[in-house]
Amino acid sequence: MMRGDRVIVGLSGGVDSAVAASRLLEAGYRVEGLFMKNWEDDDDAEYCAAEADYAMAREVADCLEIPLHKANFSEDYRQRVFAQFLHEYEAGRTPNPDILCNREIKFRSFLDHARDLGARWIATGHYARVRHHAHYSELCQAADANKDQTYFLHTLTQEQLRPALFPLGDIPKHQVRERARELGLPNHARKDSTGICFIGERRFRDFLAQYLKAPEGAMRTPEGQVVGRHQGLMFYTLGQRQGLGIGGVDGFAEAPWYVVDKDLDSNTLVVAQDPQHPLLMSPSLTTEVVHWIHDVPVPGEPLQARLRHRQPLQECRVQALDTAGATVVFDTPQRAATPGQSIAFYRGDVCLGGAVIATRTTNAP
Repeated sequence: MMRGDRVIVGLSGGVDSAVAASRLLEAGYRVEGLFMKNWEDDDDAEYCAAEADYAMAREVADCLEIPLHKANFSEDYRQRVFAQFLHEYEAGRTPNPDILCNREIKFRSFLDHARDLGARWIATGHYARVRHHAHYSELCQAADANKDQTYFLHTLTQEQLRPALFPLGDIPKHQVRERARELGLPNHARKDSTGICFIGERRFRDFLAQYLKAPEGAMRTPEGQVVGRHQGLMFYTLGQRQGLGIGGVDGFAEAPWYVVDKDLDSNTLVVAQDPQHPLLMSPSLTTEVVHWIHDVPVPGEPLQARLRHRQPLQECRVQALDTAGATVVFDTPQRAATPGQSIAFYRGDVCLGGAVIATRTTNAP
Protein backbone atom coordinates (compact mmCIF):
# COMPACT_ATOMS: atom_id res chain seq x y z
CA MET A 1 0.00 0.00 0.00
CA MET A 2 1.50 3.28 -1.09
CA ARG A 3 0.55 6.79 -0.14
CA GLY A 4 -1.14 8.37 -3.11
CA ASP A 5 -2.78 5.15 -4.27
CA ARG A 6 -6.30 5.61 -5.58
CA VAL A 7 -9.03 4.05 -3.43
CA ILE A 8 -12.78 4.08 -3.91
CA VAL A 9 -14.88 3.97 -0.76
CA GLY A 10 -18.41 2.64 -0.69
CA LEU A 11 -20.24 5.70 0.66
CA SER A 12 -23.65 4.66 1.96
CA GLY A 13 -24.71 7.90 3.62
CA GLY A 14 -23.95 6.43 7.04
CA VAL A 15 -21.38 7.63 9.53
CA ASP A 16 -19.14 4.55 9.31
CA SER A 17 -18.34 4.84 5.62
CA ALA A 18 -17.92 8.61 5.97
CA VAL A 19 -15.29 8.28 8.69
CA ALA A 20 -13.64 5.44 6.75
CA ALA A 21 -13.19 7.84 3.83
CA SER A 22 -11.80 10.55 6.11
CA ARG A 23 -9.24 8.17 7.63
CA LEU A 24 -8.00 7.18 4.21
CA LEU A 25 -7.60 10.84 3.28
CA GLU A 26 -5.57 11.37 6.46
CA ALA A 27 -3.40 8.37 5.50
CA GLY A 28 -2.55 10.00 2.17
CA TYR A 29 -4.69 8.05 -0.27
CA ARG A 30 -6.42 9.60 -3.27
CA VAL A 31 -9.98 8.97 -2.16
CA GLU A 32 -13.17 8.86 -4.18
CA GLY A 33 -16.61 7.71 -3.10
CA LEU A 34 -19.14 5.46 -4.77
CA PHE A 35 -22.79 5.23 -3.81
CA MET A 36 -24.36 1.85 -4.59
CA LYS A 37 -28.08 1.52 -5.26
CA ASN A 38 -28.79 -2.16 -4.70
CA TRP A 39 -32.57 -2.30 -4.74
CA GLU A 40 -35.45 -0.71 -6.59
CA ASP A 41 -39.10 -1.62 -7.04
CA ASP A 42 -42.47 0.05 -7.37
CA ASP A 43 -42.60 0.77 -3.64
CA ASP A 44 -39.23 2.55 -3.49
CA ALA A 45 -40.69 6.00 -2.95
CA GLU A 46 -42.65 4.84 0.09
CA TYR A 47 -40.26 2.40 1.76
CA CYS A 48 -36.75 2.72 0.37
CA ALA A 49 -34.31 5.26 1.76
CA ALA A 50 -32.00 5.17 -1.26
CA GLU A 51 -32.62 8.75 -2.36
CA ALA A 52 -32.16 10.14 1.15
CA ASP A 53 -29.03 8.00 1.54
CA TYR A 54 -27.62 9.29 -1.73
CA ALA A 55 -28.33 12.88 -0.77
CA MET A 56 -26.43 12.36 2.50
CA ALA A 57 -23.55 10.63 0.71
CA ARG A 58 -23.41 13.65 -1.60
CA GLU A 59 -23.19 16.00 1.41
CA VAL A 60 -20.44 13.88 2.96
CA ALA A 61 -18.44 13.84 -0.26
CA ASP A 62 -18.76 17.61 -0.56
CA CYS A 63 -17.67 18.03 3.06
CA LEU A 64 -14.61 15.83 2.51
CA GLU A 65 -13.99 17.42 -0.91
CA ILE A 66 -13.86 14.08 -2.75
CA PRO A 67 -15.56 13.00 -5.99
CA LEU A 68 -18.69 10.85 -5.67
CA HIS A 69 -19.69 8.25 -8.25
CA LYS A 70 -23.06 6.50 -8.36
CA ALA A 71 -23.80 2.98 -9.60
CA ASN A 72 -26.99 0.95 -9.82
CA PHE A 73 -26.41 -2.72 -8.96
CA SER A 74 -30.07 -3.55 -8.41
CA GLU A 75 -30.22 -6.08 -11.26
CA ASP A 76 -27.14 -7.87 -9.93
CA TYR A 77 -28.74 -7.87 -6.49
CA ARG A 78 -31.99 -9.37 -7.73
CA GLN A 79 -30.22 -12.14 -9.62
CA ARG A 80 -27.44 -13.02 -7.18
CA VAL A 81 -28.92 -12.21 -3.77
CA PHE A 82 -32.68 -11.79 -3.78
CA ALA A 83 -33.40 -14.88 -5.92
CA GLN A 84 -31.39 -17.02 -3.49
CA PHE A 85 -33.14 -15.35 -0.56
CA LEU A 86 -36.54 -16.39 -1.91
CA HIS A 87 -35.34 -19.89 -2.78
CA GLU A 88 -34.15 -20.47 0.78
CA TYR A 89 -37.38 -19.25 2.34
CA GLU A 90 -39.40 -21.39 -0.05
CA ALA A 91 -37.36 -24.39 1.16
CA GLY A 92 -38.28 -23.58 4.77
CA ARG A 93 -34.87 -22.24 5.73
CA THR A 94 -33.82 -18.87 7.15
CA PRO A 95 -31.15 -17.19 4.95
CA ASN A 96 -28.85 -14.27 5.73
CA PRO A 97 -28.88 -11.96 2.69
CA ASP A 98 -26.23 -9.62 4.15
CA ILE A 99 -23.57 -12.33 3.81
CA LEU A 100 -24.49 -12.97 0.19
CA CYS A 101 -24.69 -9.23 -0.53
CA ASN A 102 -21.12 -8.73 0.65
CA ARG A 103 -19.81 -11.54 -1.53
CA GLU A 104 -21.83 -10.77 -4.65
CA ILE A 105 -22.35 -6.99 -4.58
CA LYS A 106 -20.09 -5.05 -2.22
CA PHE A 107 -16.98 -7.08 -3.05
CA ARG A 108 -17.82 -8.18 -6.60
CA SER A 109 -20.01 -5.72 -8.49
CA PHE A 110 -18.50 -2.80 -6.56
CA LEU A 111 -14.97 -4.15 -6.98
CA ASP A 112 -15.41 -4.61 -10.73
CA HIS A 113 -16.84 -1.09 -11.06
CA ALA A 114 -13.99 0.41 -9.02
CA ARG A 115 -11.45 -1.29 -11.24
CA ASP A 116 -13.21 0.08 -14.30
CA LEU A 117 -12.76 3.52 -12.72
CA GLY A 118 -9.04 2.84 -12.37
CA ALA A 119 -8.81 2.29 -8.61
CA ARG A 120 -6.24 0.00 -7.03
CA TRP A 121 -8.13 -0.38 -3.73
CA ILE A 122 -11.68 -0.47 -2.46
CA ALA A 123 -12.77 0.32 1.09
CA THR A 124 -15.90 0.02 3.18
CA GLY A 125 -17.04 1.02 6.66
CA HIS A 126 -17.11 -2.58 7.91
CA TYR A 127 -15.67 -3.26 11.34
CA ALA A 128 -13.00 -5.77 10.38
CA ARG A 129 -9.29 -5.87 9.66
CA VAL A 130 -7.30 -7.39 6.82
CA ARG A 131 -3.65 -8.45 6.98
CA HIS A 132 -2.01 -8.33 3.58
CA HIS A 133 0.90 -10.77 3.28
CA ALA A 134 3.16 -11.30 0.30
CA HIS A 135 1.07 -14.07 -1.25
CA TYR A 136 -2.24 -14.02 0.61
CA SER A 137 -4.52 -11.90 2.79
CA GLU A 138 -6.17 -12.71 6.11
CA LEU A 139 -9.54 -11.50 7.37
CA CYS A 140 -9.19 -10.57 11.06
CA GLN A 141 -11.59 -9.50 13.77
CA ALA A 142 -12.02 -5.80 14.51
CA ALA A 143 -10.54 -4.21 17.61
CA ASP A 144 -14.10 -3.41 18.75
CA ALA A 145 -15.34 -6.93 19.50
CA ASN A 146 -18.93 -5.74 19.94
CA LYS A 147 -18.97 -4.29 16.41
CA ASP A 148 -16.86 -6.94 14.65
CA GLN A 149 -18.45 -7.79 11.29
CA THR A 150 -16.22 -10.60 10.05
CA TYR A 151 -19.21 -12.95 10.39
CA PHE A 152 -20.80 -11.10 7.45
CA LEU A 153 -17.55 -11.21 5.44
CA HIS A 154 -16.49 -14.83 5.86
CA THR A 155 -17.34 -15.81 2.26
CA LEU A 156 -14.85 -13.38 0.70
CA THR A 157 -12.13 -14.82 -1.53
CA GLN A 158 -8.47 -13.95 -1.84
CA GLU A 159 -9.27 -12.04 -5.02
CA GLN A 160 -11.79 -9.95 -3.10
CA LEU A 161 -9.64 -9.42 0.01
CA ARG A 162 -6.38 -8.44 -1.71
CA PRO A 163 -7.65 -5.00 -2.86
CA ALA A 164 -9.79 -4.43 0.27
CA LEU A 165 -9.20 -1.90 3.05
CA PHE A 166 -11.17 -1.62 6.31
CA PRO A 167 -10.21 1.76 7.82
CA LEU A 168 -12.39 1.28 10.94
CA GLY A 169 -10.96 -2.06 11.97
CA ASP A 170 -8.69 -0.69 14.66
CA ILE A 171 -10.99 1.80 16.43
CA PRO A 172 -14.13 1.50 18.57
CA LYS A 173 -17.50 2.79 17.43
CA HIS A 174 -17.63 5.66 19.92
CA GLN A 175 -14.44 7.08 18.43
CA VAL A 176 -16.02 6.94 14.99
CA ARG A 177 -18.89 9.11 16.19
CA GLU A 178 -16.47 11.48 17.93
CA ARG A 179 -14.34 11.79 14.82
CA ALA A 180 -17.39 12.51 12.68
CA ARG A 181 -18.38 15.35 15.03
CA GLU A 182 -14.84 16.75 15.02
CA LEU A 183 -14.82 16.80 11.22
CA GLY A 184 -18.24 18.43 11.09
CA LEU A 185 -19.64 15.63 8.95
CA PRO A 186 -23.34 16.22 8.26
CA ASN A 187 -24.27 12.66 9.29
CA HIS A 188 -22.34 12.53 12.59
CA ALA A 189 -25.54 11.92 14.57
CA ARG A 190 -27.38 9.88 11.93
CA LYS A 191 -28.87 6.64 13.20
CA ASP A 192 -27.22 3.42 12.02
CA SER A 193 -29.20 1.46 9.46
CA THR A 194 -30.59 -1.91 10.54
CA GLY A 195 -32.58 -4.71 8.96
CA ILE A 196 -32.66 -5.97 5.40
CA CYS A 197 -32.13 -3.23 2.83
CA PHE A 198 -34.83 -4.28 0.35
CA ILE A 199 -37.55 -4.52 3.00
CA GLY A 200 -36.99 -1.09 4.52
CA GLU A 201 -39.72 -0.11 6.97
CA ARG A 202 -42.21 -2.69 5.70
CA ARG A 203 -43.41 -5.55 7.86
CA PHE A 204 -41.40 -8.62 6.90
CA ARG A 205 -44.50 -10.79 6.51
CA ASP A 206 -46.21 -8.28 4.24
CA PHE A 207 -43.15 -8.06 2.01
CA LEU A 208 -42.49 -11.78 1.73
CA ALA A 209 -46.17 -12.54 1.06
CA GLN A 210 -45.84 -10.59 -2.20
CA TYR A 211 -43.50 -13.27 -3.54
CA LEU A 212 -44.24 -16.56 -1.76
CA LYS A 213 -47.33 -18.43 -0.64
CA ALA A 214 -47.33 -19.25 3.05
CA PRO A 215 -50.00 -21.78 4.04
CA GLU A 216 -51.19 -21.54 7.62
CA GLY A 217 -50.89 -24.49 9.96
CA ALA A 218 -50.95 -25.70 13.52
CA MET A 219 -48.74 -24.62 16.40
CA ARG A 220 -48.13 -27.65 18.59
CA THR A 221 -46.14 -28.43 21.68
CA PRO A 222 -43.44 -31.13 21.40
CA GLU A 223 -45.99 -33.45 23.01
CA GLY A 224 -48.48 -32.76 20.23
CA GLN A 225 -51.00 -30.41 21.86
CA VAL A 226 -52.33 -27.68 19.57
CA VAL A 227 -51.89 -24.23 21.16
CA GLY A 228 -52.44 -21.93 18.18
CA ARG A 229 -52.14 -21.33 14.44
CA HIS A 230 -49.14 -20.08 12.51
CA GLN A 231 -49.35 -17.82 9.46
CA GLY A 232 -46.73 -19.70 7.43
CA LEU A 233 -43.56 -21.51 8.53
CA MET A 234 -41.34 -19.13 6.55
CA PHE A 235 -42.26 -16.27 8.89
CA TYR A 236 -40.74 -17.93 11.96
CA THR A 237 -37.24 -18.84 13.03
CA LEU A 238 -35.81 -21.08 15.72
CA GLY A 239 -35.69 -19.45 19.13
CA GLN A 240 -38.21 -16.75 18.16
CA ARG A 241 -40.29 -15.39 21.02
CA GLN A 242 -42.03 -12.30 19.65
CA GLY A 243 -44.97 -12.40 17.28
CA LEU A 244 -46.27 -15.89 17.99
CA GLY A 245 -49.71 -14.66 19.03
CA ILE A 246 -50.28 -17.40 21.58
CA GLY A 247 -52.60 -16.20 24.33
CA GLY A 248 -53.48 -17.92 27.57
CA VAL A 249 -53.65 -21.67 27.04
CA ASP A 250 -55.47 -23.90 29.50
CA GLY A 251 -53.09 -26.07 31.44
CA PHE A 252 -50.03 -23.92 30.71
CA ALA A 253 -48.34 -21.23 32.76
CA GLU A 254 -48.53 -17.53 31.82
CA ALA A 255 -45.02 -17.62 30.36
CA PRO A 256 -43.49 -16.78 26.96
CA TRP A 257 -43.55 -19.30 24.13
CA TYR A 258 -40.59 -20.04 21.84
CA VAL A 259 -40.22 -21.65 18.43
CA VAL A 260 -38.24 -24.86 19.04
CA ASP A 261 -38.68 -26.68 15.72
CA LYS A 262 -40.37 -26.70 12.32
CA ASP A 263 -41.96 -29.79 10.77
CA LEU A 264 -42.05 -29.03 7.06
CA ASP A 265 -43.76 -32.30 6.12
CA SER A 266 -46.79 -31.61 8.29
CA ASN A 267 -46.55 -27.79 8.08
CA THR A 268 -46.36 -27.64 11.88
CA LEU A 269 -44.62 -25.05 14.05
CA VAL A 270 -43.38 -26.63 17.27
CA VAL A 271 -43.41 -24.29 20.29
CA ALA A 272 -42.53 -24.62 23.96
CA GLN A 273 -42.22 -22.42 27.04
CA ASP A 274 -38.67 -23.45 27.89
CA PRO A 275 -36.12 -21.05 26.30
CA GLN A 276 -33.51 -23.82 26.65
CA HIS A 277 -35.76 -26.65 25.45
CA PRO A 278 -33.79 -29.73 24.31
CA LEU A 279 -35.16 -29.25 20.77
CA LEU A 280 -33.43 -25.86 20.68
CA MET A 281 -30.03 -27.08 21.86
CA SER A 282 -27.62 -28.55 19.29
CA PRO A 283 -24.42 -30.36 20.30
CA SER A 284 -23.44 -30.61 16.61
CA LEU A 285 -24.45 -29.61 13.10
CA THR A 286 -23.62 -30.27 9.49
CA THR A 287 -22.89 -27.63 6.87
CA GLU A 288 -22.98 -27.18 3.16
CA VAL A 289 -19.66 -26.79 1.33
CA VAL A 290 -17.23 -24.82 3.50
CA HIS A 291 -15.50 -21.76 2.08
CA TRP A 292 -11.97 -21.34 3.45
CA ILE A 293 -10.38 -17.93 2.92
CA HIS A 294 -6.80 -19.26 3.04
CA ASP A 295 -5.88 -21.79 5.74
CA VAL A 296 -7.75 -25.11 5.85
CA PRO A 297 -7.70 -26.49 9.39
CA VAL A 298 -6.80 -30.08 10.21
CA PRO A 299 -9.90 -32.18 11.01
CA GLY A 300 -10.40 -32.21 14.77
CA GLU A 301 -8.32 -29.08 15.36
CA PRO A 302 -9.72 -26.93 18.18
CA LEU A 303 -11.33 -23.86 16.61
CA GLN A 304 -13.87 -21.22 17.54
CA ALA A 305 -17.08 -20.40 15.72
CA ARG A 306 -20.08 -18.12 15.82
CA LEU A 307 -23.52 -18.87 14.47
CA ARG A 308 -24.76 -15.29 14.44
CA HIS A 309 -23.44 -11.73 14.51
CA ARG A 310 -22.13 -10.60 17.90
CA GLN A 311 -22.34 -14.08 19.41
CA PRO A 312 -19.29 -14.74 21.61
CA LEU A 313 -16.94 -17.22 19.96
CA GLN A 314 -17.81 -20.85 20.76
CA GLU A 315 -15.28 -23.67 21.10
CA CYS A 316 -15.71 -26.36 18.46
CA ARG A 317 -14.03 -28.96 16.29
CA VAL A 318 -14.61 -29.69 12.62
CA GLN A 319 -14.66 -33.47 12.94
CA ALA A 320 -15.41 -34.39 9.35
CA LEU A 321 -14.68 -32.34 6.27
CA ASP A 322 -15.19 -33.23 2.62
CA THR A 323 -16.30 -31.69 -0.65
CA ALA A 324 -19.96 -31.90 0.43
CA GLY A 325 -19.59 -30.05 3.74
CA ALA A 326 -18.49 -30.52 7.32
CA THR A 327 -19.63 -31.91 10.67
CA VAL A 328 -19.08 -29.48 13.52
CA VAL A 329 -19.09 -30.60 17.16
CA PHE A 330 -19.33 -27.99 19.94
CA ASP A 331 -17.89 -28.10 23.43
CA THR A 332 -21.19 -26.60 24.63
CA PRO A 333 -24.56 -27.21 22.89
CA GLN A 334 -25.65 -24.24 20.80
CA ARG A 335 -29.07 -22.62 21.01
CA ALA A 336 -31.10 -22.13 17.82
CA ALA A 337 -28.61 -23.44 15.26
CA THR A 338 -30.76 -22.54 12.27
CA PRO A 339 -30.57 -24.25 8.84
CA GLY A 340 -30.01 -21.61 6.18
CA GLN A 341 -28.09 -19.35 8.52
CA SER A 342 -24.29 -19.44 8.53
CA ILE A 343 -21.47 -20.51 10.79
CA ALA A 344 -18.11 -18.71 10.65
CA PHE A 345 -14.88 -20.32 11.90
CA TYR A 346 -12.00 -18.64 13.71
CA ARG A 347 -8.47 -19.39 14.87
CA GLY A 348 -7.53 -16.67 17.31
CA ASP A 349 -8.38 -13.33 15.70
CA VAL A 350 -8.36 -14.73 12.15
CA CYS A 351 -11.63 -15.58 10.43
CA LEU A 352 -10.90 -18.74 8.48
CA GLY A 353 -14.14 -18.90 6.51
CA GLY A 354 -17.51 -20.50 7.02
CA ALA A 355 -20.53 -22.26 5.57
CA VAL A 356 -24.31 -22.38 5.48
CA ILE A 357 -25.84 -24.61 8.17
CA ALA A 358 -27.54 -27.63 6.58
CA THR A 359 -28.82 -29.74 9.48
CA ARG A 360 -28.57 -29.85 13.26
CA THR A 361 -28.73 -32.43 15.99
CA THR A 362 -30.67 -31.71 19.19
CA ASN A 363 -30.60 -32.73 22.82
CA ALA A 364 -34.14 -34.06 22.54
CA PRO A 365 -34.50 -37.74 23.50
